[in-house]
Amino acid sequence: MPDQPTPFEILGGEAAVRNLCEHFYDAMDRDEPALAKLHELDDQGRVSRRSRDRFALFLIGWLGGPQDYIAQNGHPRLRMRHAQVPVDIAMRDAWMRAMTTAMDEVGVQGEIRAFLLGRLADVADFMRNRPG
Repeated sequence: MPDQPTPFEILGGEAAVRNLCEHFYDAMDRDEPALAKLHELDDQGRVSRRSRDRFALFLIGWLGGPQDYIAQNGHPRLRMRHAQVPVDIAMRDAWMRAMTTAMDEVGVQGEIRAFLLGRLADVADFMRNRPG
């Protein structure tokens, strides 16, 4: 009996996940400027290539793909790495709006969309470190 495909495989592999990440940060730059400003920005005021690539590596591994993020950076320790970033309900919601927009733009639909939105909402809520 074959193993179930990972979310990484269902989405289409590395290129598809990287594309989702690009759309995510493009949506953030365009629609969620307060959230974008919490990230390292490039000379044009957009979320930097470094931030985009790092998140893509994280998401690839989190979705069941190659664990290159861990190999390069160690355990994600999300709350520790984001402790200096004020994450309240508004920032959580802005993050989720940018990800939802990205999923819309790249056509993530059906069961994988529902799965991802649920899991990502759990992570986004877990990242809250400020009231309100």
